[in-house]
Amino acid sequence: MKKNLILIAALLLSIIFISCGSGKKELYIYNWADYMNPELIEKFEKENNCKVVINYFDSNEALYAKLKAGASGYDILFPTSYMSKLLYEQKMVREIDHSKLKNLKNIDMNFVKKGLDPEMKYSVPYMMTFTGIAYNKKKVKNFKASWSMFERTDLSGRMTLLNDLREVIGAALKYNGYKYNSTNDAELEKALNTVIKWKKNIAKFDVDEAKRGLSSGEFFLIQVYNGDALQLISENSDLAFATPAEGTTLSQDDFVIPATAKNVELAYRFIDFMLDPENSKTNMEFVYYLAPNIPAQKLMDKEFLSDPAINPPKSVLTKSDFLKDLGENNSKYSVIWDRIKSAN
Repeated sequence: MKKNLILIAALLLSIIFISCGSGKKELYIYNWADYMNPELIEKFEKENNCKVVINYFDSNEALYAKLKAGASGYDILFPTSYMSKLLYEQKMVREIDHSKLKNLKNIDMNFVKKGLDPEMKYSVPYMMTFTGIAYNKKKVKNFKASWSMFERTDLSGRMTLLNDLREVIGAALKYNGYKYNSTNDAELEKALNTVIKWKKNIAKFDVDEAKRGLSSGEFFLIQVYNGDALQLISENSDLAFATPAEGTTLSQDDFVIPATAKNVELAYRFIDFMLDPENSKTNMEFVYYLAPNIPAQKLMDKEFLSDPAINPPKSVLTKSDFLKDLGENNSKYSVIWDRIKSAN
């Protein structure tokens, strides 16, 4: 009888445990890799009795393609602003209900007004980013802060470019003295030829494996996002980061909520949680990117805010361009990218 009672009690406990586990809401996030402090994820899960599930993409175009193919399980996305705008125009993301975000007041509106969604109608700024070159100081001799490094035949097979059509074609445009958002056919053709020349020297177009390869010594020089480079440098003092003298791209990554999101209220709670000054500070310290969050920036060390690889000086800003959505002209870049990928 006692054994029966124990079995019944154990069964009841297991049923309670299962029901509690299945009762937890799940928040599905689609983000770039290494772009959020995992301790904050755990903290949010505990505070909200939920489970956060994160999947990763390596380019805005990969995110867009997946959504277009019918992926509908995500509650928060982290696209770059030009892609956020495109998603909104195609009714793939919701408008932001400001009343649900008490920490929205922390956002630097002077920064936002320079962007593509100055009223935060459909997006909330996450981080400011730009691309440059990370390299191994011991392996790369006579380094020059220029996109011309990808012409170096002595580094053939030891370099990588991002698997991102706008960043790669944009870098070639800058190298040739043009704007990152150029839609001029002659300028784009020249950029195409430049990238094909670079392609002969690189090992691959990649994001995440390239970072690991630079850290391990497989690669000597890579095109990379600034925060990713600083994460690598913090673990390996042989590495360095430089912004090309010709200029680079400036961009903003956003929080957006898909039109198909199932846990909208939880998504708002997560965004508001990440906008909290202490949480934003903790996140910046982990990802090495600058959040346009005024109270959070005031909590950061002066060294962080003065680092040109995090907060670029005016000399860099004046030579650089914010990535924009090019509307119908986006197809020009897609055609050129296909030609680059198929070129020998």
